Amino acid sequence: MEGLWILAQAESNAPEVVKAEDISSQGQQTTQTLTKQTDPNSKVAVQNGPKPNPYASYMLLALIFIMLYFVMFRGPKKKQQQDQMVKALKKNDRVQTIGGILGTVLEVTDSEITLKVDESNNTKIKVVPSAINRVIEQK
Repeated sequence: MEGLWILAQAESNAPEVVKAEDISSQGQQTTQTLTKQTDPNSKVAVQNGPKPNPYASYMLLALIFIMLYFVMFRGPKKKQQQDQMVKALKKNDRVQTIGGILGTVLEVTDSEITLKVDESNNTKIKVVPSAINRVIEQK
């Protein structure tokens, strides 16, 4: 007889004692004693843990879908907008790089863009097309 449970009734003010006897297939007998406090005025407090939120798993699933949206759809869309902006660049457009450098476009190729950053010294720099952050004014 596996899983034999024996319950004992104690006095009304004393804690309720529950003994569990288990006879395993090897013939060994183990006994567990559990006490349950039934007196409301006793010093032993029964702790009830916080109940889990039933909507937590749904909120986690929604958060995963939102992150998936930003990774799969929003990122490539911004990259496409960046590519269109770079393709629309032409000579004498005023631009800002991702490093904050302001310059005027002198030449545009597929692999680099030449910017004039200082009029008095005729300083020019070459940047990759992905370094263009925004177009300030188009001419």
